[in-house]
Amino acid sequence: MNKLLLATTNQGKILEYKTLLSGFGIDLTFLKEEGIDIKVEEDGNTFEENAIKKAKEYCAISNMPVLADDGGIEIDHLGKEPGVKSRRWPGYEASDQELVTMTLTRLAGVPWEQRKAKLKVVIAIAFPDDNKIYTSEGSKEGYIRRNSLNFTPGYPFRSLFYVPELGKTYSELSLEEEAKISHRADALKKISANTKK
Repeated sequence: MNKLLLATTNQGKILEYKTLLSGFGIDLTFLKEEGIDIKVEEDGNTFEENAIKKAKEYCAISNMPVLADDGGIEIDHLGKEPGVKSRRWPGYEASDQELVTMTLTRLAGVPWEQRKAKLKVVIAIAFPDDNKIYTSEGSKEGYIRRNSLNFTPGYPFRSLFYVPELGKTYSELSLEEEAKISHRADALKKISANTKK
């Protein structure tokens, strides 16, 4: 596999994958660069369903190997919400600020020890000449802060997600720090051995 299509238009995610995949010898390309403006609807009930759907459909459209993912945050006190609905938590495609505000409002007055959360992601890779979809899941546990810090456009929950062992929110991490401990790094490590061609 020399050229890999990353199935996202999220600039924060593009930058992250460029860093995470920099040592793999992969020529990473993107939907815009390939002239693809079709948006695959993420209507699955799980992260895995959405990741697989995007990988399969963009693979069929491009005839290229495709990496797609879907992920979000699960907050224990809120019954694992917003989960797969992370971006559409209020019932519509919410802005970054709306999601931060909604999270802080729902957790108002909740003590620190009850603010546990987990960032989760499922990665799916599809190849044009292979009927199998390769998947893996990564996760990272932390806590939800009482206010946002170092806001990252496209990644609203990162400004709230505090990693105790580092003493930082996700949005405060350098790309190098994140490449070592993030939920996407975790998922990529698990899937890389199964997708070598």
